[in-house]
Amino acid sequence: MDIMLFHSVYGLRPAVESAAERLREAGHRVWTPDLFEGRTADSVEEAMAIRDEIGKDELLKRAVLAAAPYSDRGLVYAGFSFGASVAQTLALGDEKARGLLLLHGTSDLAPNASVDDLPVQLHVAEPDPFESDDWLSAWYLQMRRAGADVEVYRYAGAGHLYTDPELPDYDEEAAERTWAIALAFLESL
Repeated sequence: MDIMLFHSVYGLRPAVESAAERLREAGHRVWTPDLFEGRTADSVEEAMAIRDEIGKDELLKRAVLAAAPYSDRGLVYAGFSFGASVAQTLALGDEKARGLLLLHGTSDLAPNASVDDLPVQLHVAEPDPFESDDWLSAWYLQMRRAGADVEVYRYAGAGHLYTDPELPDYDEEAAERTWAIALAFLESL
């Protein structure tokens, strides 16, 4: 499987490269574009400042340019938190997308979003300060209406970015369960 894996708002950090390596060891080809062009953050405030400085339109342009050379292959789009929102946007706009793996985040859907049984898997903390229960319910219904085949996995007590061992949110048990389920999902595509 060809996977385009987008980093969180913290930038392209070692946890993203470790995740990519885990996916490669499972037999997948993985690209990890650096949407922040080498910049990383140590706090969420610093991270949001970098994201806002670059701007949503520029970040989306960078993501599209990173995925374009590979999109004819039928990519699985994946991402962490902010990167998940980028992955979702690209997957819903790519008729050849093979799947969507969302870790710790979602995004708004265009009212006219439409896919043909796109397999989607979301892994998110419960509760999650950035993904409220009401939001996730609305998101799920919108994704289903758009034609996606959606699975949602919640991890009680985990922090928002619980798969990143370098952050205070890290939860080893939740992270390992997430990877086991995600790898089985990718194998099924």
